[in-house]
Amino acid sequence: MPSLVISGGRPLGGTIAPAGNKNAALPVLAATLMTAERVRVRNVPRIRDVLTLLEIAESLGAGVEWTGPNEVEVDGADVRPSKLDRGLAQRIRASILLAGPLLARFGSVSLPPPGGDVIGRRRLDTHLLAFEALGAKVATPSDLEIKAKRLAGASMFLDEPSVTATENAVMAAALAEGRTEIRNAASEPHVQDLCHALNAMGARITGIGGSTLRVQGVPALGAAEVRIGSDHIETGSLIGLAAATRSKIVVEEAPVEHLDSTFIGFGRLGIECRTEGRRITVDAREGTAVRMDAFGHVPKVDDGPWPAFPADLTSIAVVAATQADGTVLIHEKMFESRMFFTDKLVGMGARIILCDPHRVVVTGPSPLRGAVLESPDIRAGMAMVIAALSAQGESVIRNAGQIERGYERIDERLATLGAEIERREE
Repeated sequence: MPSLVISGGRPLGGTIAPAGNKNAALPVLAATLMTAERVRVRNVPRIRDVLTLLEIAESLGAGVEWTGPNEVEVDGADVRPSKLDRGLAQRIRASILLAGPLLARFGSVSLPPPGGDVIGRRRLDTHLLAFEALGAKVATPSDLEIKAKRLAGASMFLDEPSVTATENAVMAAALAEGRTEIRNAASEPHVQDLCHALNAMGARITGIGGSTLRVQGVPALGAAEVRIGSDHIETGSLIGLAAATRSKIVVEEAPVEHLDSTFIGFGRLGIECRTEGRRITVDAREGTAVRMDAFGHVPKVDDGPWPAFPADLTSIAVVAATQADGTVLIHEKMFESRMFFTDKLVGMGARIILCDPHRVVVTGPSPLRGAVLESPDIRAGMAMVIAALSAQGESVIRNAGQIERGYERIDERLATLGAEIERREE
């Protein structure tokens, strides 16, 4: 596995653009298996999770061709229903996104439980309940076995606004007979990207961006060319990087329309983001200070289902808070293991109290020192990169392959901002 060797303690500067949205690319690429025709997808981040999903697609018979650095074409003409390769499926959480497309096109799917980040229990029940509502039979002896003679439109209320369950439900419904209404649906930017991609392929989906999706089933989907939007999570990571390293960074081609809650959350840490069209300038060279709530109360940065502050940015917010003047409570409500990485930051000199699996109190600014770290998941790994760039001395981040699952060529791209960062194979 690769490691990142980082020499920190100096400000960065320059202009950078976020990659395509990882969490949109994965379901859109899964959806390409719903048709026998070619689908071209642009602005695809060339990261490990995407490469693994495409490897699974090829194992099912799909033709995959990279037609540009970030453009891939998938030909599903020869796709056949077969059991997913266990080793590949358990590398990534996104393998579950193949359930809806294969079920819709072939009437059955068999796949092992998905892998992914270890950030707490990530239930699959919402997916299975959605498939059952559409008429499928689900069995879980060890693997997932899902079958349906035919899928029929239905009205369903998801028991939680799960992103991947919403994506699976809308993909299955796109080829079901009749009309489907999905209430309490997730509405994140990546869900929106998937729905727009399906419509480009011939689906009939309305209510995109809201909590109720309406899908009129069609007999088949066809060829299309679609584009993945810029990653709002990577944009937030770059904002946190600028703040923590006391730098001036300009983010171009930012998905500003999806950043309202991100600006509010980081604003509580005193991070000012100036927008001009799709360009964001973060100038934190004078440092940042936590903005107290009315009457001097300690503020809180907390996540929630979209459009609330994204859960994937709470790790980044923790690191940014270690370099802000003041005290803040950060509450990660969705995953009970995500905050456990903070003990590594404490070892670097951060003043953090882990209150429980979901909440930390951070007091800053704290001088950080270099350390040898291990990336536990994608977002905590990126948070460690930011902490290392903020710290005095050298840091080594092992298991950097976790970071590369979600951030494309992060070492090369941060080097353009002046980061001293080297990727080494162990």
